[in-house]
Amino acid sequence: MVTPRPVVLVHGAWHGGWCFAALQHALDELGVPSYAPDLPGHGASTAALTDLHGDARSITALLSQLDTPAVLVGHSYGGGVITQAAEWHGEVAHLVYLAAFALLEGESIRGSLRNFPPEEIALSAAMVPCDDGTTVLDPVLGPPALYGDCAPAVVASAVARWSPQPHAAMTQAVTGSPLGRIPSTYVVCTRDLAVHPNHQRAMADRCDHHLTIDCDHSPFLSRVHEVAALLHRLAVEDAS
Repeated sequence: MVTPRPVVLVHGAWHGGWCFAALQHALDELGVPSYAPDLPGHGASTAALTDLHGDARSITALLSQLDTPAVLVGHSYGGGVITQAAEWHGEVAHLVYLAAFALLEGESIRGSLRNFPPEEIALSAAMVPCDDGTTVLDPVLGPPALYGDCAPAVVASAVARWSPQPHAAMTQAVTGSPLGRIPSTYVVCTRDLAVHPNHQRAMADRCDHHLTIDCDHSPFLSRVHEVAALLHRLAVEDAS
């Protein structure tokens, strides 16, 4: 019997590792070990907020502690983090981008969007800039942009745990990209109101494989078992 590789789940902006609790439970039931770290300053982390490179360093530190290469998953902004972390660490079994930013060398989150035809997204209106260089989400406008398919109770518990996001993390470029060197899969969310599906499709073309899920921006909450099944398959295939 094949022992699945570990899965490392990297959250997006304004979130923490808490957002993957349901997905981790589903992975537990499939026998797949998983880790959902808080990026610095998010969730239960007491570290200071940092930039994309600082976030990526926290993930490379975790990857270095594992006994075997992991399936590395990034959601939304987390796609930029896993791109940089995998470029630095190298020993990654598979990259998975969940409605995420699959960046090329020299791109930032903001910079990648400038490379694509402009699209309107609901998330733009929900972002509130702060004087300290962070952004927060409007509690009324944010939920429809992120959690359109989720139950009200799930949405309420998520909103209560949002944290500020440093603007610098969105403008810092990755120093390289492992795309084309490390196997990759992109998951396009077709009714996403945070990262436009057309932009997702453009980034999916940079990956080795892609699939679509008819859902909102947060399939780890709204399509838990579909995402768990995909990660289980990759964790087993890459371990065999």
